[in-house]
Amino acid sequence: MIVFNLGCENHHRFEGWFVSGDEFERQLKRKLVTCPMCGSAGVARLPHAAHIKSGTAERPSRPQPASARTQQYANVGSEVLTKLVEHIIENTEDVGAAFPEEARKIYYREAPERTIRGTASREEVEALTEEGIEVVALSIPAHRLGKTH
Repeated sequence: MIVFNLGCENHHRFEGWFVSGDEFERQLKRKLVTCPMCGSAGVARLPHAAHIKSGTAERPSRPQPASARTQQYANVGSEVLTKLVEHIIENTEDVGAAFPEEARKIYYREAPERTIRGTASREEVEALTEEGIEVVALSIPAHRLGKTH
């Protein structure tokens, strides 16, 4: 796993974790790397400081609280993420597993325009993105999944 310092065209800074540099480049070309704060796909790698061994003993790392270890979005606190999830649940229609099909219908104007949420595989999300359909992947806590409006 490799960690890159990233930034978007709106000057937001965040980290991205990738299997390799080539995988980062592949995802970047396909516009799969987006800013977690504003959703911009105008993302670039930022310079980062190299680890320099100073000859002194390494400082032991401080253990992180459990909440920091499980956080999935860079620079977004759990309170902000909770508010975001609540807003999405309250302002979208849950179409479940029909998400890819329904997103296409809306995009191609075969169904009324509205904001939807649901589930899709990684391959389905990539296919939607390739068609020009904007999709944002967001982890919704299991206890919230059953709530509809």
